[in-house]
Amino acid sequence: MTEQRPSPAAFNQQVIEEFRTNGGKVGGMFAGAPLVLLTTTGARSGRARTNPVVYARDGARVLVFASNAGGPRHPDWYRNLIADPRVTVEVGTEDGGVETYAATAVPADGEERDRLYQAQCERDPAFSAYQAGTTRVIPVVALNRLDLSDPERNRALGAFLLRVHGELRGELATLRQDVDDYLARSAEPRGPVRAEPSLGRQLATHCLTFCNALHSHHISEESAFTDFEKHFPGLAPAIAQLREEHRTVATVLAGIETLLETLASRSAAGETEALRTELARLADDLEAHFDHEERHLLPTLTGHDGSADA
Repeated sequence: MTEQRPSPAAFNQQVIEEFRTNGGKVGGMFAGAPLVLLTTTGARSGRARTNPVVYARDGARVLVFASNAGGPRHPDWYRNLIADPRVTVEVGTEDGGVETYAATAVPADGEERDRLYQAQCERDPAFSAYQAGTTRVIPVVALNRLDLSDPERNRALGAFLLRVHGELRGELATLRQDVDDYLARSAEPRGPVRAEPSLGRQLATHCLTFCNALHSHHISEESAFTDFEKHFPGLAPAIAQLREEHRTVATVLAGIETLLETLASRSAAGETEALRTELARLADDLEAHFDHEERHLLPTLTGHDGSADA
């Protein structure tokens, strides 16, 4: 009997689990290879995507190489970080643990890219073979860890946080209005309107897109919290509460996604009414979370409460 190989997704997940269990060390084909787990936001799906990738250190930077084993196309994770350079990095530590932190991905270009890739070829000749096997130039990407020591950069980070919160608030308000409009049309006096299945799919897609965006935002925040605690120890109690609020929001999102499984295949007034209830619950939880985050993090980042920028 021929042994069935796991799918690429299943194999990836096995490596990820082994990495996290064994402090960044894995066996099999990656035994001894310097690996990090790189989490990006899917360029099309908006979902968080985690991939094990080979890395090298360059001073304070971590470098990753979009070789795709010499394949003709860039790997998906590279296309994702081009669309959204905010990433999460997991790397093994000397004491056998795994450190997680937020980083910004910056592709190298020109002579710098060539120098960095040549150095990787000297460390691991397989990368020479990868480049020889494809006509594309294999990208080199620097992962720059979040730096909270620069006040100007911190102010920019505070402004970015407010902007993202504003976008998420606006998108959730629009989504709730769409659900209200759908239910109002279904209850018109002339009798229930048989909605087209595409409407249910449209609502589900809109809602899922929002849920994915919110989930990815919270993953990015979680990876940044470790650095916040190191640089600003006084924020530790507030960050502990923020982490708990993330878990609360994640529970609500899971319930919404269960409802979406039905709405994706048919328009059902009962499920849509339940969706409206869950979105209202999410709005309450999210507003409390955003308010807490802005009251505690913004003064540290910007020196004021952010009310003038909201």
